[in-house]
Amino acid sequence: MINYIVRRVIYSLLVLAGINFLTFFLFFSINTPDDMARLQLGGKRVAAEAIARWKAEHGYDKPLYLNLKAGGTAMLTHTVFVENSLGILHLNFGKTLEGRDIAWELGKRVGPTLAMATPVFIVAVGLSIVFALGLMLFRYSTLDTVGVVALVALMSISSLFFIITGQYVFGKLMALAPLSGFSPGPGMFKFLVLPVAVYVLSQLGADTRLYRTIFLEELGRDYVRTARAKGLSESTVLLTHVLRNSLIPIITSAGLLLPALLTGAIVLESFFGIPGLGSFTIEGINNQDFAIVRAMVFFGSFVYVLTYLLTDFAYAWADPRVRLQ
Repeated sequence: MINYIVRRVIYSLLVLAGINFLTFFLFFSINTPDDMARLQLGGKRVAAEAIARWKAEHGYDKPLYLNLKAGGTAMLTHTVFVENSLGILHLNFGKTLEGRDIAWELGKRVGPTLAMATPVFIVAVGLSIVFALGLMLFRYSTLDTVGVVALVALMSISSLFFIITGQYVFGKLMALAPLSGFSPGPGMFKFLVLPVAVYVLSQLGADTRLYRTIFLEELGRDYVRTARAKGLSESTVLLTHVLRNSLIPIITSAGLLLPALLTGAIVLESFFGIPGLGSFTIEGINNQDFAIVRAMVFFGSFVYVLTYLLTDFAYAWADPRVRLQ
């Protein structure tokens, strides 16, 4: 088990290092430090001295990858890439172009995002499993057919439709929830209930249909026929045997949902005015602020890698045979 964990951790670190390099390469392939300086200084007609001063103030006055003017290891270390990457290793994300500390911004904004993502994850996975098991109790019946049609309909509707409809019906017409905004503390519930409900509804169709297919496949196994031959009720067979043996694909699906919430937060936070990580990402892209973009990509990658690492551990818990691979 220890070897299994060590291998997965090493893979995760290599993935993070590769993502950090790829992010840097792609960003500076499109935006040079000179372009960033002109954007911040107010236009194309900016004096070369002002550009050089801006680059020196923000740490972009060195070569990107290879410093030919330096000698020895300084050719690699005295570069924009290495100096920026070393800061990330110490969780020092630097400052925005406006001078705000990015680590402080992340600490301030991660709360609203987690407050929205956590209930979405728990409710979406829980409801999907419950609905899928319910359809299995009435499989091949009219209720099952109607349920499958409803699930396909939910899958076919864009999440933007749920957002706009939810805001118009429940926010504007019925005034049951605020259209946008956020308040820390106990008051956040009224601001989060609508975006959480919208996101859960947009995920319910695909997840429930996936779990239904998984359970339906398991019901044809030999162990299910054996359990029925022993006189066990259908509900006991589903909850005790089928659900247990379906944990691997369920864990996989849940592992994919958690990091997807971070991506979905960009859209939800923009529509509902939630000051979370998604809105911070949009700010960095609009301002062409590499420090913000790099920090958010690294943070998102870390969440993805950590999620898949925990998923691997959950595999080993659900099926001991995985530990031998």
